[in-house]
Amino acid sequence: MRLKNKVALITGGGTGIGFEMARQYVEEGAYVYITGRREAVLQEAAEKIGRNVGYLTADVGSRMDMDRVAEKIKEEQGHVDIVIANAGVGRYVSLTDVTTEEFDRVMHTNVLGSYFTVQACLPLMPEGSTIILNTSVTASLGLKDFSLYIAAKSAEKSFIHTWTNELRDRKIRVNAIAPGIIPTEAAGGELGRTAEEEKERQTYRSTLIPAGRVGHVRDIANTAVFLGSDESSYINGVEILVDGGLAAVYPVKL
Repeated sequence: MRLKNKVALITGGGTGIGFEMARQYVEEGAYVYITGRREAVLQEAAEKIGRNVGYLTADVGSRMDMDRVAEKIKEEQGHVDIVIANAGVGRYVSLTDVTTEEFDRVMHTNVLGSYFTVQACLPLMPEGSTIILNTSVTASLGLKDFSLYIAAKSAEKSFIHTWTNELRDRKIRVNAIAPGIIPTEAAGGELGRTAEEEKERQTYRSTLIPAGRVGHVRDIANTAVFLGSDESSYINGVEILVDGGLAAVYPVKL
């Protein structure tokens, strides 16, 4: 019960990494709010978790939507102790093929989404609260045809340092988790691969990672629980790579 009596918000909490974070947070004693764009997905996620969870449909890139989320949390709980900006999108697109629409889509969810999520929740965060951003190991790499997503995640990474300084007087910690290769249904589809193609790709990638396997959503959720708990009270302003050692040996042919 490392998060007993804590209130948390997890964006993009209906599936994948966000869902596993929410599930583990509830198991550790927190009351969790999850957001996403699809109400049916959120409702199903909440039913699977079963208790101590609320859900709200919202576009994280809309300040109006996130203000509405914050207002709901305020009405029901009065405060929020842990804010996890997890929602994100991205796919492989070459430099020459990126359109204005694609640029706006990726920056809207990843950069504006993280910014507006935190901005809307700050008035509800007491001294000693925690902000966790979901960045990416790719911000440390130079993957071909992934420049737009990497730029977005690099922008999010920069928030760690500036917000740590800006919120120091309120003793609000700001950290990030940088996942490595974490297969999810959404990620495969987002990147334009079939389930079979994704499986074959991850089998090959597992041979390149020092840990000997690709990651699992629980690997990221485990780290999120640690960063949200008092066990990490002296960890501030850092990005933790949860990548099985991938960044340590890059470049490899991914």
